Amino acid sequence: MQPVCILGAGSWGTAQAILLASVGHEVILWGREQDGVPLIKTSRQNQRFLPGVAIPDNVHITTDIREAVHQAGAVILAVPAQTVRQVLENIANLLPAGALLINTAKGLEIDTGQRMSQVASAVLGEDILARYAVISGPSHAEEVARQVPTAVTAASVNLETAHQVQDLYMAPWFRVYTNPDVAGVELGGALKNIIAIAAGIIHGLGYGDNTQAALITRGLTEITRLGLAMGGDFRTFSGLSGLGDLVVTCGSRHSRNRRAGEMIGQGMSVQEALDQIGMVVEGVYTCRIAYQLAQSLQVDMPITRACYRILYEKASPGEEVSSLMKRGKKHEIEDIVQPDDVADKV
Repeated sequence: MQPVCILGAGSWGTAQAILLASVGHEVILWGREQDGVPLIKTSRQNQRFLPGVAIPDNVHITTDIREAVHQAGAVILAVPAQTVRQVLENIANLLPAGALLINTAKGLEIDTGQRMSQVASAVLGEDILARYAVISGPSHAEEVARQVPTAVTAASVNLETAHQVQDLYMAPWFRVYTNPDVAGVELGGALKNIIAIAAGIIHGLGYGDNTQAALITRGLTEITRLGLAMGGDFRTFSGLSGLGDLVVTCGSRHSRNRRAGEMIGQGMSVQEALDQIGMVVEGVYTCRIAYQLAQSLQVDMPITRACYRILYEKASPGEEVSSLMKRGKKHEIEDIVQPDDVADKV
């Protein structure tokens, strides 16, 4: 059996290494020296992100990307979305023929607006899409590493690839579904981070359960609107990478997007909140590109617009909530129109 290579030794990369090693795979975990990989290697745990969780002996830890990639049967991207292009460029001449490429980063590339599969295609060529899959869903690293029951979706345009990834990850505590809708799964995983920042903001402002429930529901509406405009399947957004990931990211203490929003709602500046989190908060980047996409595609996204104004124009969080509540009257579902072929099946 060929080893599985994981690129990125942060919380999610480390959690996946622990998961895959626990079901018998040989795993190579790669990270940069400046990210503390030598300490992870000697202590056999990621003390910064997953303290107290042992890394199994069948996880080989390295800072040499060539060593990590060159014999892998599957290469997993567990780096922040904004660095995916650079990492793919670094491995373009190293990726073994036939190796699966599995993306687990959730975001849109801010310079291009591209989804991660589009970035992969741009760097490695369109042929990579037959071997490409994205994994997304409600899967906080802190819980996956501790074998808390979790379910996710593996999406690929190639059904065989989706099944291979499903088989790779399946464990008694980790259930994987398949989905052919790569666009929808990638967009659900990326856009929910914006709504999670908004959820944190309203919590920081002192609002309650009613407000959060309304935010999640209307946030899902926004995700679905933009997702449909960008080629996603209507049904995907009520699944694990849509509603599932949205609920967990908006409500969990593990969510760095929600925590950043909470600090902003309590009066911190955006930069102060990011400095205190100390990790990448993907929703900040995604909000900017989603706001621009919504404008260009003429998609109404008032929550995203309010977040953009707070994050990039220094608008008052309280005033933005008030503006959202005072908008003109609307019908709840008038602007979510499912395609005819989907409507006939549900």
